[in-house]
Amino acid sequence: MLCAFMVFAGAGGAWAQSTVLNELTSRQDGRQWASVGRLDIAGKGFCTASLIREDLILTAAHCIYDRDNTAISANRFTFSAGLREGRAEAYRSIAGVVAHSDFRPGGAIEASEVAHDLALLRLTQPIRLPSLAPYPIAGSPRRGDTVGVVSYAKGREEAPSLQEICDVLGQQDGVIILTCEVDFGASGSPVFRDNNGILEIVSIVSAMSETNGRPISLGASLGAPLDALVQEIDDMQTGLPQSITPGQRRDTGAKFIRP
Repeated sequence: MLCAFMVFAGAGGAWAQSTVLNELTSRQDGRQWASVGRLDIAGKGFCTASLIREDLILTAAHCIYDRDNTAISANRFTFSAGLREGRAEAYRSIAGVVAHSDFRPGGAIEASEVAHDLALLRLTQPIRLPSLAPYPIAGSPRRGDTVGVVSYAKGREEAPSLQEICDVLGQQDGVIILTCEVDFGASGSPVFRDNNGILEIVSIVSAMSETNGRPISLGASLGAPLDALVQEIDDMQTGLPQSITPGQRRDTGAKFIRP
């Protein structure tokens, strides 16, 4: 629930290191982050997604549901990898979509919803470019760890922005609580950890709020939930656009804000 997250996050007190958002408008600035892209959704808007395999991108599950909480057809999505000022490193349409089976669209944003706010989309054609390497997935960060977020969002739709340093306030019921600043469109943004020069995704952005007048964001843990999703999407038939079956999820009560 909201109050439980606020109390837990308020105990962190680790905002001192956090940096501001920097827009990555040049090719040189965005080179490391080119495998992050804007996921456009016809008739809805956009989210942020990242390449984790040549044929798979990772985003938040709530991005793949329409306003009436029905699943969005795969043919309404377009992924623009490394999009900057109207040009992308690669464009792909989507062949298949799957969300975690424990995610329920609409209603309350509770710990269980954030923890399972994960979706995978299979690209119609793999991206095989040296400049667009898939990001490895790593275990959940621990309290006090330093991470970074790359996102597209409201007011900065045409180029990604990087918050290079923000802090992990803690983890609760599979939810990562962060000092990272996010806004609408940033849903699904990858949370990175630098492991000796190798960028690893340790979470993705699910929701945003504030505590003591300071912004916080909530991210989903990866690991076993993501492994299950990869297996599920690999088991799906390919060839025609697919998506999860509408009506599979149940409703819940009141919420955090989805970015």
